[in-house]
Amino acid sequence: MSNDMTFEKKLQVLGKIQQHKKPDILTLEEWQIALRKQYAVGLRMGIVNIGAHPYYSDFEVNNPVTSMTYKVAIRSHKAGNFCSCMDFKTNSLGTCKHIEYVLYHIQNDSRTFQFSLDAVTPRYTSIYLKYGTERTIMIRIGSEKKHEFSELAHKYFDSNFELKMLGYDRFEEILAQAKAIHPDFRCYPDAMDFILEQRARRRRVAMMMKKYDPEKKPEAYSNLVKAQLFPYQVQGVFFAVCAGKSLIADDMGLGKTIQAIAATQLMVKELGLQKILIVCPTSLKYQWKSEILKFTGSTVTVIEGAAHKRSDIYKNDTSLYKIISYNTLSNDVKELNQFEPDLVIIDEAQRIKNWKTKISQQVKKVKSEYAIVLTGTPLENKIEELYSIIQFVDAFSLGPLYKFLNKHEVKDDSGKVVGYKNLNQIGQELSDLLIRRRKKDVLKQLPERMDKNLLVSMTKEQMDIHTSNADTVARLVNKWKRTGFLNEKDRQRLMICLNIMRMSCDSTFLIDQNTRNDTKVDELMNIIHQAIEQDEKIVVFSQWERMTRVVAGELKKQKIKFEYLHGGIPSEKRQDLFSTFTNDPDCRVFLSTDAGGVGLNLQAASVLVNLDIPWNPAILEQRIARVHRLGQDRNVSIVNLVSAGTIEHRMLGVLKFKSSMAEGVLDSGEDNIFMGEDRFKQFMSDVEQIANLETERNRKEGDAQDIEEPEELVLPNLPEVDELEGSSEQTEDVPTDSLQDAADEQENRRTPEVVFDPIADQKQESTEVKNDSPEALIQMGTDFLGQLVKTLSDKEATARLVSSLVETDQNTGKQFVKIPVENEKVVENALSLFSGLMGLLKK
Repeated sequence: MSNDMTFEKKLQVLGKIQQHKKPDILTLEEWQIALRKQYAVGLRMGIVNIGAHPYYSDFEVNNPVTSMTYKVAIRSHKAGNFCSCMDFKTNSLGTCKHIEYVLYHIQNDSRTFQFSLDAVTPRYTSIYLKYGTERTIMIRIGSEKKHEFSELAHKYFDSNFELKMLGYDRFEEILAQAKAIHPDFRCYPDAMDFILEQRARRRRVAMMMKKYDPEKKPEAYSNLVKAQLFPYQVQGVFFAVCAGKSLIADDMGLGKTIQAIAATQLMVKELGLQKILIVCPTSLKYQWKSEILKFTGSTVTVIEGAAHKRSDIYKNDTSLYKIISYNTLSNDVKELNQFEPDLVIIDEAQRIKNWKTKISQQVKKVKSEYAIVLTGTPLENKIEELYSIIQFVDAFSLGPLYKFLNKHEVKDDSGKVVGYKNLNQIGQELSDLLIRRRKKDVLKQLPERMDKNLLVSMTKEQMDIHTSNADTVARLVNKWKRTGFLNEKDRQRLMICLNIMRMSCDSTFLIDQNTRNDTKVDELMNIIHQAIEQDEKIVVFSQWERMTRVVAGELKKQKIKFEYLHGGIPSEKRQDLFSTFTNDPDCRVFLSTDAGGVGLNLQAASVLVNLDIPWNPAILEQRIARVHRLGQDRNVSIVNLVSAGTIEHRMLGVLKFKSSMAEGVLDSGEDNIFMGEDRFKQFMSDVEQIANLETERNRKEGDAQDIEEPEELVLPNLPEVDELEGSSEQTEDVPTDSLQDAADEQENRRTPEVVFDPIADQKQESTEVKNDSPEALIQMGTDFLGQLVKTLSDKEATARLVSSLVETDQNTGKQFVKIPVENEKVVENALSLFSGLMGLLKK
C-alpha cells in the first residue's frame, strides 16, 4: 500500500484504528492524530460558541464525566487551532480530542457553513504561546492595522514570527506599543505566564551565581539550617533553587530531607516565599515537623482532622510550613489551590509513579511556582514511572508520552515491549531538573555494608502448604501456556497462591493464626542474642504484620526490650518509638512492618534482618536505608532470612531486571536492556522459576487438559491480595506486588498518551454468562460430556476413573460406587429433584 496517499485517504482505507499497535502506513504522529479523531466521534460533551463566527470561533467544551471545561479556538479545519487541555499543550500534534470533537460536530452540523480551504485570518493581532518540542512566543498579525503591527513585529520577532531574546526583557514595552496600535490586540495568559517564568529563572540563577556559588562561596550556606551541610548537599540546595522546580533523586540515606529544608530556607530568605506545603506519607508527617523544628525553628503545622477544621487551617493558619498526607491532599485539592502555596515539597514521590491512581492525578492538580520532589527510587519497575513523577516537575521536559515510549521501548514484530534502549539519554534530558548522587560517589566515609542471604529450612507443615499451592500455580501456568490467557478469577487465584507460598516461608501462623510452625523465628533470636552480646542494636523487618506479631511474642517471652512499629500506630506517636530505640541503651530491637520502610532514621542499629524478601527491590533498599544512611558510624550487616528451595529462594534472581533498568536511566548503567518476552510472558516465566514446577513439567502432555478448578481456599482472615498503587498508607498484610503489573497488561494494554487521557477506552458491558443461566448450564453439561467421552476413549484413563469411583469394604469384601458429596443436604435435594422428575414422567 502506498505511503504517498493523503492522510484522509489512509484513514478511509484503514477503517478502525488500533490503540495498541501503529498501522504501517501511518507515521507515529498520524497514528496519534487518527486515534484522537476516532475517539472524538464517540464522545458526549457540551459545546458553547463564545465567539462571533459560526465555526472559526472560540468554544467552551465541557466534559460531564470529569466536570472539566476547556477553551477551544478553531482557526482552521486542519491546523493553527488551540485547546487549554494538557494533552494539546504537550503532545506536539496541534490537536487533541476536544479540538477534534468540535471539528467533527461543526462538519456534521447542517446549520453551519462548510469549511473553507484556507485558515481564517482574524481581525485582531495576538501574541500566543506555541506548544511543541519547545515552547515559543509567537505573534499572529491580524487584518486590522496590519502594516503597523508588521513594523512592530519586525523589531522584536524574527522572520518566523518568534519572539527574539531581547523581547523577553522588553515585553511590557511590546504590549504597550501593541495596545496603542489597536485596542483589540490580545496577549494570551499562558504566553504571559511563560514570559514571567523565563525571566524569573534567569534572575534567580544570576542571583544564586553571585551570592551562593558553591565553588566560590561555600560559607554562604553555613547559617541556612542548624547543621553542617556536606558539600554534595550544598550542591543539591544550589541546584534546587536555581531550577525552581526540581527532583532530588539521591540514594536513600543521603539526606534529601535536610537538602529540601535548606533550599526552602534559602528561597524564603531570597525570594520571599511565605507558604510552604509538604506532602508526605501519613507515617512521616510528624517526623517532618520534628526535622523542621530541629533544623530551622520555623513555624510548622500538621494539617489533619475533619474537613472543616482543615479548611480553617488553610485560610487562617500563619505557619510557614504546612504538612499534609497524600490522602488528605487528594480530598483537598480545591482548598489547596485557593491557599496558593509558593512551594510544594513532595516526599517519597514514588507514590505518584502511576498516573492512573487518584492520588497521582490529584497531586498534579496542585499549582505552585516552585516545587521540590524527593525520592530515592524514581524508577522501580518501568520507565513510565519516571515520566509520571517528572510530570509534576515539568510536564514538557520529556516530550509527549507516545514519542518518549517510541524512543526508549524495544518491541517485537507484534508490537509487544521486549526491552528498553537509550536509557542514558533520559538522564541527560533531565539534567536541568534532576539531580542524583549515589553513596559510593559522595560518602566515601560511609561504613561498609555487608549483605548476607541466610538459608533456613522449613518444617514439614510449612512445606506441605508451600507445595500444595505450588501445584495450583503449576496448573495455572500450564493452562496459560496452552491458551495464552488467564481470566480474572484465575489471576486472582494465582496471586493468592503465590502469596500463601511466601507466607508459608515465614510461619503457618500467617495463614491460619492458630498454628506456629516455623524456623525463622528461632534463627532470628540467635542473631539477636549474638548482636546483644556484641553491644549492637538490631532492626527487624517483615512485610507481614502477623509475622512481626509472632516475633514480638518471642521478644516478650525472652524479656528483650524492643519497640514495635506497624500500621496501627498513630503517626503522632511514632517519633517516641524512634527516640526510645535511639536513646535507651536497654532497648535493643526495633521491630517493624514496611510501614517503617521509608523516611525513618534508625542509625542507632548496625544490624538489619529481613525476615522476608519483597517482590520489589526498591522496597528492600528502602528498609536497608533506614540503617545504612548518613550518620551511621559503624559497619552495617544486612541479613536476609531465606527459606531454602522455596519461592523465596528463587525470587532472589527475579528482581535483577528491574534494578538494571533503573540504573540505566539514573546512574549511566547499561544502555539497552532486553526482557526477551513481553511483560506478561516474563511474569509467567518468573512464576514458573520461583514456584517449584518440576513435577508438573514432567506430566504427560495428554494429562495437560484445562485445569480442574481447585477447591476454594478456605482460610480464615487470609490477608487480601491487592495492588496498593497510589494508596495513601500501606495496608498491613497486603503485599505491594509490582509484578502483577505484568499480568494485568495482557487485558489492559497501555493506551497512547494516557497520562492526560486523550484516548480513553469505551466501557464495555460484560458479556460473561452468569453461572446460573441456561446457557451456562448447557455449556457445563457439554464440557462434562466432552471430557467423559475423551476419558472413556482411553483404556488407562477409563481404568483410573473406575478405580476412583469403586471402593472395597475391608470387612465384607463387597465393592460399591463412591461419589464424594458436599453434605447430606446435597443428596437430599438431589433425591427430591429425581422424585419430582419421575412423577412428571408418570403423567
